[in-house]
Amino acid sequence: MGPFPKSLTFLQVPALSIAFFLFLSTLFPFFAASQLSIYDHLHQNGLPIGLLPKGITDFSVEPTTGHFQINLTQPCNAKFENQLHYDFNISGLLSFGMIGELSGVSQQELFLWFPVKGIRVDVPSSGLIYFDVGVVDKQFSLSLFENPIECTAADPSDGPIDSRGSDDSRYQPGRLEFEMAQGNLRAAL
Repeated sequence: MGPFPKSLTFLQVPALSIAFFLFLSTLFPFFAASQLSIYDHLHQNGLPIGLLPKGITDFSVEPTTGHFQINLTQPCNAKFENQLHYDFNISGLLSFGMIGELSGVSQQELFLWFPVKGIRVDVPSSGLIYFDVGVVDKQFSLSLFENPIECTAADPSDGPIDSRGSDDSRYQPGRLEFEMAQGNLRAAL
């Protein structure tokens, strides 16, 4: 017979099990946070989940800075009120009600593509969302972005420049120039 009676030895096993369970439960929030989807991160920050196309699984979010990186299998286009183009890589800074320093998303206006530099929802009850396209903020209805939509593979000749830096001239942006010489207006691409 050891230093403890048998009845006390049986009490030690459940106590160790309970202590181990409590230890694991304190780690659960860390495991749960890593299991969030990019759509969950958007929702937690007061943004509609339909800002990004369906099926994104390869992403990272830095919780302290809000910097995120999304990797798509291929560039794609999605049609809302306007056409949006998503590059292979999308990144930005996620904070409540906005995405700043956005790269990898372009919006078509008429026949020109403009990079979307930021997205914000000022007052959710207004039902409006704003896309910063550099020159102006484009206003859309939040209802357009309630759910992620299918994104179709982008035809390189239809979308903006290839973000991978291709030197193929088909993927390079055109320059729109206006020349006023002797009363003649000329546009060149």
